[in-house]
Amino acid sequence: MKEKREKRLNSEMQKLIYEILTTKIKNPYITEMFSVTDVSVTSDLETADVYISVYSTNADRKKATFEAIFASSSQVRYELGKLMRIRYIPELRFKMDNSSEYGEKIDKIISGFTYGDNDDENGNR
Repeated sequence: MKEKREKRLNSEMQKLIYEILTTKIKNPYITEMFSVTDVSVTSDLETADVYISVYSTNADRKKATFEAIFASSSQVRYELGKLMRIRYIPELRFKMDNSSEYGEKIDKIISGFTYGDNDDENGNR
């Protein structure tokens, strides 16, 4: 039962944090497109790891956007407290999620392989 509550809480926080960052936080340094890819709340509800993926080809702007989101954590937590109906809002720890970049790297490696270029239409070499 407890796991089900944590999953619901993670999902709800993920949606609300994205909504807060896009509509209520007015930080001019958040210039790049981003997404909240995951939220993981500890079982004691003390902390929540918030994974952010920033989509940008410019490394400096990507870093500046993540740092601006990180700097807004207390403001996001405050807004979250107004929206959620739980007694205690966990401390938010923003972390960069680079899984999409890793996936693109793997896709490039895989696309570099050629399978069966020397085979004829019957599969013979």
